[in-house]
Amino acid sequence: MKKLLLTAVVAFSTLVASAQFMVVTTYDGDQEESMDKITTNMGVGYMVNDMITVGIANGGDDAATGEGTYDIFARYNIAQMEGAYASLTMPGDDAEDMSIGVGFAFNVWNGLYVEPNYTMPTSEDAEGNREGSFNFGLSYRF
Repeated sequence: MKKLLLTAVVAFSTLVASAQFMVVTTYDGDQEESMDKITTNMGVGYMVNDMITVGIANGGDDAATGEGTYDIFARYNIAQMEGAYASLTMPGDDAEDMSIGVGFAFNVWNGLYVEPNYTMPTSEDAEGNREGSFNFGLSYRF
Protein backbone atom coordinates (compact mmCIF):
# COMPACT_ATOMS: atom_id res chain seq x y z
CA MET A 1 0.00 0.00 0.00
CA LYS A 2 2.88 2.36 0.77
CA LYS A 3 4.38 1.76 -2.68
CA LEU A 4 1.05 2.53 -4.35
CA LEU A 5 0.66 5.77 -2.38
CA LEU A 6 4.24 6.82 -3.08
CA THR A 7 3.82 6.08 -6.79
CA ALA A 8 0.63 8.16 -6.91
CA VAL A 9 2.33 11.09 -5.15
CA VAL A 10 5.33 11.00 -7.50
CA ALA A 11 3.09 10.74 -10.60
CA PHE A 12 0.91 13.64 -9.45
CA SER A 13 3.89 15.86 -8.56
CA THR A 14 5.55 15.30 -11.95
CA LEU A 15 2.23 16.02 -13.65
CA VAL A 16 1.91 19.36 -11.83
CA ALA A 17 5.61 20.22 -12.27
CA SER A 18 5.47 19.83 -16.05
CA ALA A 19 2.00 21.38 -16.42
CA GLN A 20 1.13 24.72 -17.85
CA PHE A 21 -1.76 26.63 -16.33
CA MET A 22 -3.54 29.67 -17.67
CA VAL A 23 -5.80 32.34 -16.20
CA VAL A 24 -8.48 33.52 -18.64
CA THR A 25 -11.13 36.23 -18.68
CA THR A 26 -13.52 37.80 -21.17
CA TYR A 27 -14.30 41.51 -21.36
CA ASP A 28 -17.99 41.94 -20.52
CA GLY A 29 -19.36 45.16 -22.03
CA ASP A 30 -22.76 44.67 -20.36
CA GLN A 31 -21.37 45.42 -16.89
CA GLU A 32 -21.22 48.94 -15.42
CA GLU A 33 -17.92 50.81 -15.56
CA SER A 34 -15.85 49.02 -12.93
CA MET A 35 -13.40 46.18 -12.59
CA ASP A 36 -16.36 43.79 -13.06
CA LYS A 37 -16.00 44.16 -16.84
CA ILE A 38 -12.82 42.07 -16.61
CA THR A 39 -13.29 39.94 -13.49
CA THR A 40 -16.87 38.71 -14.03
CA ASN A 41 -15.89 35.87 -16.39
CA MET A 42 -12.50 34.96 -14.90
CA GLY A 43 -11.38 31.33 -14.89
CA VAL A 44 -8.48 28.89 -14.67
CA GLY A 45 -7.41 26.39 -17.33
CA TYR A 46 -5.05 23.43 -17.39
CA MET A 47 -3.14 22.72 -20.60
CA VAL A 48 -3.31 18.93 -20.87
CA ASN A 49 -0.89 18.95 -23.82
CA ASP A 50 0.09 21.33 -26.61
CA MET A 51 -3.30 20.96 -28.29
CA ILE A 52 -5.94 20.70 -25.51
CA THR A 53 -6.83 23.00 -22.62
CA VAL A 54 -9.64 22.33 -20.12
CA GLY A 55 -10.82 24.58 -17.33
CA ILE A 56 -13.53 26.24 -15.32
CA ALA A 57 -14.67 29.87 -15.43
CA ASN A 58 -17.15 32.06 -13.60
CA GLY A 59 -20.41 32.11 -15.54
CA GLY A 60 -22.02 35.06 -13.79
CA ASP A 61 -25.16 34.93 -11.67
CA ASP A 62 -28.09 32.61 -12.36
CA ALA A 63 -31.16 34.72 -13.18
CA ALA A 64 -33.57 32.39 -11.35
CA THR A 65 -31.67 31.84 -8.10
CA GLY A 66 -29.22 34.75 -8.00
CA GLU A 67 -26.38 32.35 -7.17
CA GLY A 68 -23.08 32.27 -9.02
CA THR A 69 -22.61 29.66 -11.73
CA TYR A 70 -19.51 28.13 -13.27
CA ASP A 71 -18.82 27.19 -16.87
CA ILE A 72 -16.64 24.31 -18.00
CA PHE A 73 -14.60 25.05 -21.10
CA ALA A 74 -12.34 23.15 -23.48
CA ARG A 75 -10.06 24.49 -26.19
CA TYR A 76 -8.43 22.74 -29.08
CA ASN A 77 -5.46 24.51 -30.66
CA ILE A 78 -5.57 24.31 -34.44
CA ALA A 79 -2.20 22.89 -35.48
CA GLN A 80 -1.87 24.60 -38.86
CA MET A 81 -2.24 28.11 -37.45
CA GLU A 82 -0.15 29.22 -34.48
CA GLY A 83 -2.52 30.82 -31.94
CA ALA A 84 -5.84 29.77 -33.49
CA TYR A 85 -8.21 27.66 -31.41
CA ALA A 86 -11.70 26.18 -31.36
CA SER A 87 -13.60 26.27 -28.07
CA LEU A 88 -16.55 24.61 -26.36
CA THR A 89 -18.19 26.12 -23.26
CA MET A 90 -20.81 24.39 -21.15
CA PRO A 91 -22.54 25.74 -18.04
CA GLY A 92 -21.91 23.46 -15.09
CA ASP A 93 -25.61 23.06 -14.35
CA ASP A 94 -27.18 22.77 -17.84
CA ALA A 95 -25.64 20.81 -20.71
CA GLU A 96 -28.17 22.18 -23.22
CA ASP A 97 -26.79 25.75 -23.11
CA MET A 98 -23.43 24.90 -24.69
CA SER A 99 -21.67 27.27 -27.04
CA ILE A 100 -18.94 26.76 -29.61
CA GLY A 101 -16.49 29.26 -31.00
CA VAL A 102 -13.23 30.09 -32.68
CA GLY A 103 -10.57 32.53 -31.61
CA PHE A 104 -7.01 33.65 -32.01
CA ALA A 105 -4.48 34.25 -29.24
CA PHE A 106 -1.97 37.07 -29.85
CA ASN A 107 1.07 36.97 -27.57
CA VAL A 108 1.49 40.52 -26.27
CA TRP A 109 4.20 40.12 -23.66
CA ASN A 110 5.79 37.20 -21.74
CA GLY A 111 2.79 34.86 -21.57
CA LEU A 112 0.09 37.58 -21.70
CA TYR A 113 -2.31 37.01 -24.61
CA VAL A 114 -5.11 39.08 -26.15
CA GLU A 115 -7.79 36.78 -27.55
CA PRO A 116 -10.49 38.02 -29.91
CA ASN A 117 -13.08 35.26 -30.41
CA TYR A 118 -16.52 34.55 -31.80
CA THR A 119 -18.95 32.24 -29.98
CA MET A 120 -22.45 31.06 -30.73
CA PRO A 121 -24.88 28.77 -28.88
CA THR A 122 -25.35 25.21 -30.11
CA SER A 123 -29.13 25.36 -29.67
CA GLU A 124 -31.78 27.91 -30.58
CA ASP A 125 -33.44 30.16 -28.00
CA ALA A 126 -37.23 30.45 -27.41
CA GLU A 127 -37.72 32.64 -30.51
CA GLY A 128 -35.74 30.27 -32.73
CA ASN A 129 -32.67 32.51 -32.94
CA ARG A 130 -29.09 31.42 -32.55
CA GLU A 131 -27.10 34.65 -32.56
CA GLY A 132 -23.40 34.60 -31.81
CA SER A 133 -21.25 37.23 -30.18
CA PHE A 134 -17.81 38.69 -30.77
CA ASN A 135 -15.72 38.92 -27.57
CA PHE A 136 -12.33 40.10 -26.40
CA GLY A 137 -10.48 37.97 -23.90
CA LEU A 138 -7.23 38.05 -21.95
CA SER A 139 -5.17 35.12 -20.80
CA TYR A 140 -1.94 34.66 -18.93
CA ARG A 141 -0.06 31.38 -19.24
CA PHE A 142 2.43 30.26 -16.63
